[in-house]
Amino acid sequence: MKREEEEFKRRMLDLADRCYQSNVYTFSGFLSPADQALIYEMEKELAFVPWTLSGGGEDCERKMIRFGSAELLGYEEPFPISCLIIRPLVQKFADALSHRDFLGSLMNLGIERDVLGDIIVRDNAGYVFCEDKMAEYLSGHLDKVKHTSVLCEITKECPAQARPDLLEEELIVSSNRCDAIVAKVFRLSRSQSIELFRSKKVFVGGRQYENNSGVLKEGDVVSARGFGKFVFDGFLHETKKGRLCIRIKRYV
Repeated sequence: MKREEEEFKRRMLDLADRCYQSNVYTFSGFLSPADQALIYEMEKELAFVPWTLSGGGEDCERKMIRFGSAELLGYEEPFPISCLIIRPLVQKFADALSHRDFLGSLMNLGIERDVLGDIIVRDNAGYVFCEDKMAEYLSGHLDKVKHTSVLCEITKECPAQARPDLLEEELIVSSNRCDAIVAKVFRLSRSQSIELFRSKKVFVGGRQYENNSGVLKEGDVVSARGFGKFVFDGFLHETKKGRLCIRIKRYV
């Protein structure tokens, strides 16, 4: 196991133990999909305390872990997550802003990546999930993204605009194997698709998925790092040539 993974698991066990011993909720920073996969590997080690994951919005990829529950501790405590809405001051004169532009401007404020969750861009506005304790700082110091002057607003609710857009598609695949479906969805060769699995870049339901010959279930959420994310919506029918018609919902 890599030293970084060992250190990460120690930190998670420390948070879990602090929750159990002190009877308080404990929270991590925002975790990447790869970190969340390590959490699932630790299910037996963490079985002594309840835990949940949340990114602040529906289907967020970067999520915090919360150790504790109302049943264990006797009270409820929400995730300390806010949404920072960043809009151009004058849309008419604004640059076309991308995820990279928003992330770069935020990181230039000298913060750590784990205080930020997902960044969703809609109609040239950025919706940034972040730790509560950082929201005021970010709002007070961020006044420009790229060359565009911006205004910031903090909310505890997930704005409707930040919810995922799903594009329904029907595709023809050669087999029901997961690598065949991933190859078709992301327009890869079969060998490129298999390499994604070998490189541990494919996640199903938040768990790292190395079984490229596995079969997806209806409702499975599949993400491939660097390529995108989709919901497998099931097999529809077999074609006359023995191929399979499937339906997916692609995150756009």
